[in-house]
Amino acid sequence: MKEVILGLVGVGRIGVMHANNIAAANAELNARGISVNLRLTDVAEEHARSVAAGLGAEFLPSVEALIASGIDGLVIATGTATHPELIRAGVDAGIPVFCEKPVAMNVADSLPVLEHVQSKNGVVQIGHQRRFDAGYLEAKRAYHAGELGWIHSLRAVTCDMTPPPVEFLATSGGLFRDCSVHDFDILRWLTGREIVEVYAKGSNNGDPAIGEVGDVDTALAVVTFDDGTVGTVSASRYNGAGHDVRLEIQGSRNSLTVGLDNKTAMESAEAGVEFPNGESHKTFAERFDQAYRSEMAAFVELILGLRENPCTPEDAVAASRVADAAQESLASGLVVKVAFATA
Repeated sequence: MKEVILGLVGVGRIGVMHANNIAAANAELNARGISVNLRLTDVAEEHARSVAAGLGAEFLPSVEALIASGIDGLVIATGTATHPELIRAGVDAGIPVFCEKPVAMNVADSLPVLEHVQSKNGVVQIGHQRRFDAGYLEAKRAYHAGELGWIHSLRAVTCDMTPPPVEFLATSGGLFRDCSVHDFDILRWLTGREIVEVYAKGSNNGDPAIGEVGDVDTALAVVTFDDGTVGTVSASRYNGAGHDVRLEIQGSRNSLTVGLDNKTAMESAEAGVEFPNGESHKTFAERFDQAYRSEMAAFVELILGLRENPCTPEDAVAASRVADAAQESLASGLVVKVAFATA
């Protein structure tokens, strides 16, 4: 049995989810002769000790103590503003790092992190979990197998059932950076093409406090790829039917929809149509439950040298470039070219 020790920094909402998914992935990895043990830390010590006790994990009082304890991989699930410092700490210690997206608050802040990782030959996986979702994987396979023909339209949708706390939105960087960046990433990953231009609009019809902190609760971006293909990326914080994440891919031969199943958060207006008839997902954690577990298993495989990095910092920053352009277009009302300069 190969033993891997993961150190988790941050046990807020995302951190607790990752801790639980590490435990779930461990059960799956055991069958392959891999055992994962968890150590964790957080500045909210009492809460962190409680989480550790519930998972049979070890609590350590600081990031420094966690790294010094001899972990094999560092999992970062803290606020975005802390990501650069923690990525550097893991890389400097020679430890593979998993970090929730994004690398930093914006591309400008991300570039020095990329340079540091590259200079140290660091191994950093960024958390874009949709790359592990069965539907997106099948859509990518079908597209590259030629089953869809050439693509004429892509429509990506990400809608939360209810918005996160306004306090979070005040520091999230905006709806496109916080939410739609997942769609920008998956569109690049699936098609193998770059988004070169964005035009965005948004609205606020829900809680006025969201507008007061500089964000919108609903937005739409028209994106243009480097081969001229067009697509749309829409997002909302208020989707009463449930958490809705889909991708429609329409081609010259066939069309596919990712996320269309009995749990899809919608109803048909056509007489006699009962599909979908299941209970919709309420949160992103429900929608991507298996994908998150597979993502953690992939990080363990990366640590052991059993696979290539499934989402590099360069990948993540490329998606963030599109999100930055979308936020700029939202603010200016103008079409914005996506910047590709690395310095």
